[in-house]
Amino acid sequence: MIVRIALEQDFDRILGLAGEVEHWFGAMVGEPGFHRAVRSHIGRGTALVAEGDGKDLFGGLLFGVAPPAYHVDWLVVSAGSRGQGVGRALLDAALGRFVAGPGTLDVVTFGDDHPGAVASGARVFYERLGFTAGEVTEPGPEGGSRQIYRRSVGGARPAG
Repeated sequence: MIVRIALEQDFDRILGLAGEVEHWFGAMVGEPGFHRAVRSHIGRGTALVAEGDGKDLFGGLLFGVAPPAYHVDWLVVSAGSRGQGVGRALLDAALGRFVAGPGTLDVVTFGDDHPGAVASGARVFYERLGFTAGEVTEPGPEGGSRQIYRRSVGGARPAG
């Protein structure tokens, strides 16, 4: 697996990943706002993709950088690649590339009552990477609950 900066030619493949998770996150593939966000991150060099030798796209990440605050704007791993270290590899690459010093890293994920909280594995994934549950935030576009998860960055990384 290779993790690299996303290029404009990755745009349609990133939309393909988005299509796999719309049932949890709400509409993205046909949404101009999502298209703008992906293209903006690609243009700034803050979008990453993970791909295999056959150029299959295993995952993608859009990362927000405003030191000392950092944000996982979007992180998706393809259904067939979940549980294989793709999400961790994307996040590790983002931390290595974009985190310039001590700060905090936030991600908005499913609230504990959201059907995707367990099915997607997102909350457990972030907890294993040293994130802790923070405040509840605005519901997602599909109406499901959301919660901020947060961890410190730029210092010692959690084991595991």
